[in-house]
Amino acid sequence: MRIAIGGISTESCTFSPLPTRMDDFTLHRGESFINRYPFLKEFDAEFVPLMWARALPGGSVEASVYQQIKDEYLNLLRENMPFDGVYVDLHGAMNVQGMDDAEGDWIKSIREVVGADCPIGVSFDLHGNISQRVVANLDVMSAYRTAPHVDVVETRRKAISLLIKCLTSGVRPMRAWVQIPLVLPGEKTSTEWEPGMSAYASLAESDPLPEVWDASLLVGYVWADEPRASATTIVTGTERETITREAARIAQRYWDVRAQFDFGVRTGSIDECISWALEAPQSPVFISDSGDNPTAGGAGDTPVFLGRLLANKVESAVVASIADWEAVAICQQAGAGAEVDLSLGGKLDARTSPPLPVHGKIINITEGQNTEVVLQIGGIKVIITQRRRPYHFIADLQRLGIEPLEYKIVVVKIGYLEPDLKRAAPLALLALSPGAVDQAIERLPFQRIQRPIYPLDKDMTWQPHPVIFQAS
Repeated sequence: MRIAIGGISTESCTFSPLPTRMDDFTLHRGESFINRYPFLKEFDAEFVPLMWARALPGGSVEASVYQQIKDEYLNLLRENMPFDGVYVDLHGAMNVQGMDDAEGDWIKSIREVVGADCPIGVSFDLHGNISQRVVANLDVMSAYRTAPHVDVVETRRKAISLLIKCLTSGVRPMRAWVQIPLVLPGEKTSTEWEPGMSAYASLAESDPLPEVWDASLLVGYVWADEPRASATTIVTGTERETITREAARIAQRYWDVRAQFDFGVRTGSIDECISWALEAPQSPVFISDSGDNPTAGGAGDTPVFLGRLLANKVESAVVASIADWEAVAICQQAGAGAEVDLSLGGKLDARTSPPLPVHGKIINITEGQNTEVVLQIGGIKVIITQRRRPYHFIADLQRLGIEPLEYKIVVVKIGYLEPDLKRAAPLALLALSPGAVDQAIERLPFQRIQRPIYPLDKDMTWQPHPVIFQAS
């Protein structure tokens, strides 16, 4: 068996003013990304890595950029044919300027190249928005069942194992797809607390059924204003009645608990979170600057939170981070130990906040592909980066000479805390801060999302109606 491997992965916030350009993507070609699949030796097959493109979540992908990447991938697919199967490594929430359903276009283009007889298997993030066109053109799929995502490798393995199963058994399974008119922020639908925990645990009820190959529930990506944005259930299997029943059951159960989804930590305005943190006996207190989370598509440069820390005269805090290449260049020219005046942030997402005038001392400069500067402003250490980047690990801060556990407040541009930060946080708060990925989604200017949809239309009623797809 000869199987192609490749794909494209990013999450696109259509409310972000920051387009995703070619230099935002990292293009991995050939063997350079094979380590994403450490389990391949388990299978008696030849795997041919073509190309995998990845960009940090951001705004919509420029159309010419998407076309260039897709053309290269498809050319590699053609040049290396024939294949017995194709595995596609996707996220599921990419938006391209002027195009709806980019993943649907990507998979359909693969189908047009390899033909109807070649099975296609796909893995998805559970924050993907999965259209009928996607499901119609693949054969097997699987999506993460955890948020934060701790089953990433397992999901890729399952998608590839299902593709192998297609080839060894000669079976092309059916898919039952249900679009659930419900879309919520990932920060409310984590699988680490209820009702997300039970909703995802219930997927295991379908796993032992011999007619079911995979049961996936995707909560969707709320910051994409396009018609496919919603939760979805897809059940793959060999018996129509069974997969229809299971898809309807999973979708109905998720719908029934829609009003119970909430943040897993205490939430409030920026000022409220600062006040609660200062009053708390615990140290440090981690506060999520959720509206400007770059891993959800935020610009990662709004200085609003820093401004409120300064206004509240906070004397012990870390801010990770503010993306500002101009500020980094000024600091590089001045050098470590110098004092500088900066207009910090507010350049990528000027709609949310203008730049913040600050005066501070440069503690250190860490040169690299994304140079980082630590700036001391009173009792606050601010990390300034050339390009947007998340800080998900305590070691990310320690590497810069910052011991976060020594501070009263640690602000991170994130939604729910990633596992390493969560373990280190005696207390976590989530600030409903402004930005492109505003958690208060009712405040967002939706125009193209399919209505009615919960929670924008709270009084709507709904029942699941699975759509069945079969191999062509």
